[in-house]
Amino acid sequence: MKQALFRLAGVAVSIALAQQPGDAAASFFGLSDAVIMLAITATAIGCGFAQAKAIRAALDGIARQPEAAGKISGPLLIGLGFIESLAIYVLVIALILIFANPATTHFLK
Repeated sequence: MKQALFRLAGVAVSIALAQQPGDAAASFFGLSDAVIMLAITATAIGCGFAQAKAIRAALDGIARQPEAAGKISGPLLIGLGFIESLAIYVLVIALILIFANPATTHFLK
């Protein structure tokens, strides 16, 4: 999995740098888009693994003690909500960087 993320990062950076070399704004926005793409991908993969691990642990606990299913499902849902909020925060930051990047005023003068 680490190799896939490093390959994705290499492809994203090479796409970003393949633009016109003399244009600083194009290379900045290309690198910015590459970093955003990598952040969203890594967060989605990490959140998916975290949710799978949490669900697996909860199902193991319920399988061992079926009468504790009610006590396990509440914290499980709260934990899944926290994990999902991480992905939503990264998406919001990515959208801010795409549409309202504070560095655009520097490059678009």
